[in-house]
Amino acid sequence: MTEIGHVALWVALALGVWGAGAAFVGGRLSRGDLVLSAERTVYSVFGLLIVSSVAIIAAFLGNEYRYQYVASYSNIQLSTFYKISGLWAGQTGSLVFWALLLALFSSIAIVQNRTRNREFMPYVAGTLLVVLSFFLVVIVFASNPFKLLPFAPSDGQGLNPQLQNYWMTIHPPTLYLGFTAFTIPFSFAIAALITGRLDTRWIATTRRWTLLAWFFLTCGIIFGMMWAYVELGWGGYWFWDPVENASLLPWLTATAYLHSVMIQEKRGMLKMWNIFLVIGTYLLSIFATFLTRSGLIESVHSFAQNLQIAWIFLGFMSVATLVSAGLVWWRREQLQ
Repeated sequence: MTEIGHVALWVALALGVWGAGAAFVGGRLSRGDLVLSAERTVYSVFGLLIVSSVAIIAAFLGNEYRYQYVASYSNIQLSTFYKISGLWAGQTGSLVFWALLLALFSSIAIVQNRTRNREFMPYVAGTLLVVLSFFLVVIVFASNPFKLLPFAPSDGQGLNPQLQNYWMTIHPPTLYLGFTAFTIPFSFAIAALITGRLDTRWIATTRRWTLLAWFFLTCGIIFGMMWAYVELGWGGYWFWDPVENASLLPWLTATAYLHSVMIQEKRGMLKMWNIFLVIGTYLLSIFATFLTRSGLIESVHSFAQNLQIAWIFLGFMSVATLVSAGLVWWRREQLQ
C-alpha cells in the first residue's frame, strides 16, 4: 500500500504540471478540449492525494518504522488516535495534508462552475494546478513521506508529548482548512485580472469561499489559543510565539476584504484595494506556512529546519508576488 502511495505522488506531480499548462494554453487559444482536460486533472490529482494520504496513515497504523517520517512521529505505545493524526503531526505529512485539502477545494470549485463562469475557469484551474504542483514539488523532492531509513528500527521515537493532546486532531486541520480555502478567491482574482473582467462577478462567485475560509481560520486561531492555554499555560493570544501570531495576519486582511468588498458591490469603488487584499491574504497564508518550515524563528510550533524547503517556499512567494503585481499593473486603468 505504501509503495502505491509513493507512486501516486509522482503521478500527481506529472499530472499537475500537465494540467496547469493545458489550462493556460486552452484558455489562451480557446481550446475547450484542453480546458476540460485540465479540469479533469484536478479530480485526478485529488484522487491520487487521497491514495497517498491513506498510505501514510496505513504506515503509521502498521508501525512501519522503515519510513523516516513514521519513525520520527510514532512508536508502538502510541494510541491509534494519535497515529491517525500523524498525517499532519510533522512537516512532511502536513504538506501532504495541505495539498489534499487544496485538491478537495479545487475539485469542488471546478464542479460548482462547470456550467458557469466559463471564461474564468481555464485560468482558475490553471492557477489552482500551479499551486498544487508547487506543493507536490516540495513533497516529492524536499520532504518525501516515503523516504526510507538505512535500517528499520524496532520502535520509533514517538510523538512529542506536547502534541499528545486532543487539540492536536482539531487545531491543525481547522487552520489548514482556512489557509487552503483562500486559494479559491485568489485563483478567481488572478483569472479576473487575466481576462480583464473586473466587475463584481468574480467577487459574488467567491463570496461563500471567502466566508468559509475566514470561518475556518477564525476557528483555527481560537482552537490554537485554547490548546496553548491548556498545554503551555499561555494566558492570551499575544503570549504566543511569532509563528502562531503569523496566522493572524491573513485573518486581518481577509476581515478587511469582507468589509470593503461590500463597497465595491454597492458603489463600484475600491477595486484596486480589494484585489490587493485578496492577493495579500493568500500570500500571507503562504508566508505563515513558510515561517513554520524555514527555521528562521525558534518556536515550539516550528518543524525541523530544512533550508531546501525554505528556499523553495521563498522562490514560490517571490514569483507569485511578481506575477500578481505585474497583472495588477497591466490592468491598473480598469481598476481605477
